[in-house]
Amino acid sequence: MSDEEGDYRIEADSLGEVRVPEDAYWGAQTQRAVENFPISGATFERRFVRALGIVKKASAQANRDLGLVEAGIADAIVDAAEEVAQGEHDDQFPVDVFQTGSGTSTNMNANEVIANRAAELAGGEVGSRTVHPNDHVNFGQSSNDVIPTAMHVSALGALQRDLVPALETLREALAAKEEAFDDVVKTGRTHLQDATPVRLGQEFSGYRAQVEKGISRVSRDSGDLTELALGGTAVGTGLNTHPDFPALAAEYVADETGLAFEETGNHFAAQAAHDAMGEAHGALRTVAGSLHKIANDLRLLASGPRNGLGEITQPENQPGSSIMPGKVNPVVAESVNQVYARVVGNDATMSAGAAGGQLDLNLYKPVLAHTFLQSTDLLANVSETFAGKFVRRLEANRGTCETQVERSMALATALNAHLGYDEASTAAKKALAEDKTVREVAVEEGYLSEQEAETVLDPRAMTERGIPGPGE
Repeated sequence: MSDEEGDYRIEADSLGEVRVPEDAYWGAQTQRAVENFPISGATFERRFVRALGIVKKASAQANRDLGLVEAGIADAIVDAAEEVAQGEHDDQFPVDVFQTGSGTSTNMNANEVIANRAAELAGGEVGSRTVHPNDHVNFGQSSNDVIPTAMHVSALGALQRDLVPALETLREALAAKEEAFDDVVKTGRTHLQDATPVRLGQEFSGYRAQVEKGISRVSRDSGDLTELALGGTAVGTGLNTHPDFPALAAEYVADETGLAFEETGNHFAAQAAHDAMGEAHGALRTVAGSLHKIANDLRLLASGPRNGLGEITQPENQPGSSIMPGKVNPVVAESVNQVYARVVGNDATMSAGAAGGQLDLNLYKPVLAHTFLQSTDLLANVSETFAGKFVRRLEANRGTCETQVERSMALATALNAHLGYDEASTAAKKALAEDKTVREVAVEEGYLSEQEAETVLDPRAMTERGIPGPGE
């Protein structure tokens, strides 16, 4: 049919007739949701739609194997769901993220799209309901178990396939600089004040270790995401589901994804609470904090180029100012800082949503799924960018590091074992007041001979555990 708004067809649900765009695979319930939720304009991203396709495909395979859905119809559903999983129909998922808290609108969106496409693949017409969205595609399922299943499938996939490889890339870039800068002795700093010497490579080893620990946290704290709610139906009891369906469907999901998914040990917790999502996002918040610290440190070390610390040279990614010619800013590191702020905000959303279940259902499922995947995407993308466009292109300013460490008052720390704290403090204060090095004062005041000073006040020796002194 046609009117001034364009071509459409009439579909019906339990509330009556609805106009649906003629070229849409979705049906009445999706169209109602599109009209009911003009909230953000944000729809579910590729990974979540892929997960929905995988879950619907696995469900159809299990129902076919169990003789619950006729084989021809089930096979058509499998083919249509595979197309959804592969991204062939992403434009058919228009429902806003901010919708019914169970995600029913998005589950029905998937059911309608897959049913209509399956009918078409089987030689029927879109809208004919020869493949039914509820009776066939959603058989043995509920939005209340499908959406949390898709949440876990998409979340774990994003962590293992996107984030962990990106963090590995960053870890390798930091490890390369750790090795390249191992011979660069520089001034350590605590409280942003001069402290005892440290090697630039040692500082980078700390950054590398933070990222390594982050990879371990992501893997460790995401373990419960392998548990799938599918088979719990409305409240966790599994009403209208074959006893063998949950485990069989989970096996199909595991085979499809290559990840160790299995039926949850308790369907009631899996649908009424989302502690696993909250825990896993906590690891993301920690990783974001690690990257924030690293980015801030590198910005400080590269500050200048003439009136800052200037111990490393940052890459020239783009002009830094619209008014100051020649200025170059650490723009990539700043993007890391901003991602941290976003992930911290997302963690507040995850914490509130994951704890917000009431009785037998948590009603924050869509925003939890969307928020988790946003954090994962941001961290994966910024880790790759940080590694490639910033860390790998850093260079050490060796001369600056050598000059600064020699002028550091903290070299007086090495005098403690020979003069005592009070006398060493006097030497440091005298050096500062007279604009001399600690080495110069120690020799001039007769604390050390020039030869002894070479040993006791050797900055390189101070970067290792021990008490350097004369004769050692």
